[in-house]
Amino acid sequence: MRRRALLAALLAAPVGARAQNPNQSQTALAFLQGLYEPYKRADFKGQPYWEADRFFVPELADAIGRDMAEAKKRNEPPLLNGDPFVDAQDWVIPSFGYAVSTQRAGYGAGVVTFANQDRPRQLALFLVETPQGWRIDDIVSRGSSLRAMYKLR
Repeated sequence: MRRRALLAALLAAPVGARAQNPNQSQTALAFLQGLYEPYKRADFKGQPYWEADRFFVPELADAIGRDMAEAKKRNEPPLLNGDPFVDAQDWVIPSFGYAVSTQRAGYGAGVVTFANQDRPRQLALFLVETPQGWRIDDIVSRGSSLRAMYKLR
């Protein structure tokens, strides 16, 4: 329930809004910007999300890794069959908008807005600060969720 309230507040906030704690939000905001800004380049092939521990909390990274290994053994596509950061297999994205909220230390939520091939998109990213830096605990778009896809709580 707490996630839904935080997500609702973020979706209502203007894009580019900063969280109450500027130090936390800058760190979480910098993580999102570093993740998304390369997608603006026409030659960018996407973040290597299969190196899941670079981007995701351990539980989600392990689930992604297991799924990819099992899919390879079966010679089938994995559950995650597209770039989770833009929720697409192909993209043309000229700009991004960001909003970040860190209502309690070590946890945050971000909303990334963009138009992919002229179709408006909005993704919610739930973030956790780890010793390695900010990592993604979930990405939610159009009612789908990475954690739900992998049946994680």
